[in-house]
Amino acid sequence: MTVRLGLSLPQMRQYSLGTDVPDVARAAEQIGYESLWVFERALFPEPATQGLYGMDGVPWPDNYRSVADPLVTLTLAAAVTERALLGSSVLVAPLHNPFQLAKSLASLDAASGGRVLAGLGTGWSLDEYAAAGVRPFEDRGKVLDEIIEVCRAVWGPDPVHYEGQITRIASAVVGPKPARPIPIMLGAHGRKALRRLVDHADGWLPVGMGAEQLATQWRELQDLAAERGRTEPIRTVVRVNAVHTPKPYDGQDRQPFQGSADQIVEDLVAHAAVGLDEILVDLQTTPRDAQELKDVAAEVFEKARAAGV
Repeated sequence: MTVRLGLSLPQMRQYSLGTDVPDVARAAEQIGYESLWVFERALFPEPATQGLYGMDGVPWPDNYRSVADPLVTLTLAAAVTERALLGSSVLVAPLHNPFQLAKSLASLDAASGGRVLAGLGTGWSLDEYAAAGVRPFEDRGKVLDEIIEVCRAVWGPDPVHYEGQITRIASAVVGPKPARPIPIMLGAHGRKALRRLVDHADGWLPVGMGAEQLATQWRELQDLAAERGRTEPIRTVVRVNAVHTPKPYDGQDRQPFQGSADQIVEDLVAHAAVGLDEILVDLQTTPRDAQELKDVAAEVFEKARAAGV
């Protein structure tokens, strides 16, 4: 049941980007976390034109009012760590120019000695697309397809050639190259998105909101991979968004990964039993500062390993 454990880096407004990210990254690697992760929120619309995840009436979390740029955050972590992988769960890929995103990821991988995991998704915020999208929201799937193709081309041998709807590279030398082939992982759900993953990506980035639900999704993905003749293994990292409380949460409405470190570890045990490769634990929401985040991260890691995770 032992799985790799990763930790989200501090990106929210209670943290100091320049000092807390390196501090937490160093501490996480020393504690034993094997990967460091970021997510992307480009802006906080006020008033919001749609609810969280596009669901009517669901407010955006106040923590989304200020979220540091994911690639800047990973770069700060890369500079002070040696072993931990550097992942995104997820970059909202269609908010980025395909060529520039491919170039940035390649540079970060070269600088870090081959530690990048490129986790990509299509996103859901109409406001973010209005501000930053390179194509309309309705084209997000097509843009993601092109971004994957551009990344493979740019990271591959020179001269690079590519002809797409957004990107046109007639013939060019593009460097630096990644230190090794960068795994592309997708935060996919829904039949069409899962087909894209099976056919064109290296891994899957689900969100853990219950072990039974996760197990069902994993079986469906494996069945689809078999149906489409995929033989390469699918790398899997499940994100868990934890809400830590100093005392156990005793309400009947407790959600997965809500409560004390012991309760969070109980849920980690259940999710680890599904059989995925790695669990990414995001603990940054509730701590008041970086020291508290490091303390909670250490407690969760130690108790998880003691429980066999």
